[in-house]
Amino acid sequence: MKLLGVLPFARELLSRAVVAGDIVVDGTAGNGHDTLFLAKLVGNSGRVYSFDVQQGAIAATKKRLTENGLLEPVTLIHDGHEHFLRHLKEEHMGKISGAIFNLGYLPGSDKSVVTTPETTTAAVISILGELKKEGLIILVVYHGHEEGKLERDQLLTFVRDLAQEEYHVLEYGFTNQKNNPPFIIAIEKRG
Repeated sequence: MKLLGVLPFARELLSRAVVAGDIVVDGTAGNGHDTLFLAKLVGNSGRVYSFDVQQGAIAATKKRLTENGLLEPVTLIHDGHEHFLRHLKEEHMGKISGAIFNLGYLPGSDKSVVTTPETTTAAVISILGELKKEGLIILVVYHGHEEGKLERDQLLTFVRDLAQEEYHVLEYGFTNQKNNPPFIIAIEKRG
C-alpha cells in the first residue's frame, strides 16, 4: 500500500513540524508511544509535556522512556490535558511546535475512562493559543464507541469553524472501511 495509515501519517506530519530543541505536547500519554516519538524528535535540548489522567498510563510512559534513555526531555503530568496552561512554563509560552492526542480510551485498560469533547476542545483551544507559526496539532479520533461519536462531532464542528486566515485544517482517513476507522484532524497555525 502506498497510502500511509493513520498513525504513520500522524508521525510523518509531526516529523515535518518538530525539530531538536522544540517544545511539544502529548495530550494523551497512554502507553508512551507518542511521548517517546516526540522525545526522539526534540532530544535533550527540547521539552515534551506528556499528560494523562490515569496513573497507570504515566507509569507505563515513564517505563518506556527510561528503557529508551529519553526520560530527561519529558515532563510527565498526571492531570487532564485541559489543564495544559497550568503546567506550561512561562519560557515555553507561544513556542509549541507540535501536539498529538490519541482520543478515546487507553487500549487494555478501563474503557469507561475516555477523553471527552469538553476537555479535548478546551485543551486544543489552550494549545492553539501557544502554537508558534507553522505549529501543528494532530488529533487521532477513535469514534467506534458512543463517547467517541460525541467527541468526533463536537471536534469536527469546532475545527471546521476555525478561521482559514489563521489555520489550515486537514481531515485524513480511510472512508471506505467498516467499523468506524480512526481518522486524523490536523490543525496547522498559518505562517
